Amino acid sequence: MSDSVPPPRKKPGFFDRLATLISGAPEDRDGLLEMLRDAHERNIFDADALSIFEGALEVADMTVSDVMVPRSQMDVIERDSSPAEIIAEMVETRHSRYPVIGENRDEVVGILLAKDLLAYVRNPDAFSIRNVLRPPVFVPETKRLNVLLREFRSQRNHMAIVIDEHGSVAGLVTIEDVLEQIVGEIVDEYDDNEEADNIVAESATRWRVKASVEIDTFNERFGTALSDEDAGTIGGLLTTAFARVPRRGESIVLEGLRFTILRADARRIWLVTVERV
Repeated sequence: MSDSVPPPRKKPGFFDRLATLISGAPEDRDGLLEMLRDAHERNIFDADALSIFEGALEVADMTVSDVMVPRSQMDVIERDSSPAEIIAEMVETRHSRYPVIGENRDEVVGILLAKDLLAYVRNPDAFSIRNVLRPPVFVPETKRLNVLLREFRSQRNHMAIVIDEHGSVAGLVTIEDVLEQIVGEIVDEYDDNEEADNIVAESATRWRVKASVEIDTFNERFGTALSDEDAGTIGGLLTTAFARVPRRGESIVLEGLRFTILRADARRIWLVTVERV
């Protein structure tokens, strides 16, 4: 009878190693962060994983108001718009979901998904925007982001309308806004590695600019003389000008140009709009 051969030991996975690392039970979050950063320095996991851990911990301290699209920056569709007007708005703004409003922005009557316009293509005569609207979800601007993310997942929802303490619409928030605080920017239709797409004209006086654009390149394109002494990119320049990482929707005027933050997370700016003042 041959001797039995013990099965090979399974190599410990990432989470097994992480559990072993923090088995000392840190007393607080700062202690946990110190352990995670120490683990990164010891090559237990890479910088991307550390960034995700840090982002997940930050989300627990953030509220909806920290990441929402402000009311003034919301792209909306009016309830009485014709299908042609709706399609034109979608082509220009290129979102997958839109709040639909009645008399004003405080009257959000539903959410329109771009894919629901396929019903119009199939039968234009029978199409009515009221028949395809999804019910809006409202959340207070003080709601914690980790709670909102849990609700988004459990309810399979992707967008919520944010209301202030008076019940007025303060903005909107999407599941992407929350996830980007954890994993960083999520690639979308505006995110392309092509250099030609770093500065995109939206009109004769308005441009969409990636924060990674070098200041020298920006100055050459716009005829400005922005200083690159303290930063080499537009994102770095704006962070310096604000003396912090600005939130989405915040704006500042430099050399006759208004820079408005279009996309940012807790650590960096990703995308801005630039308008001539």
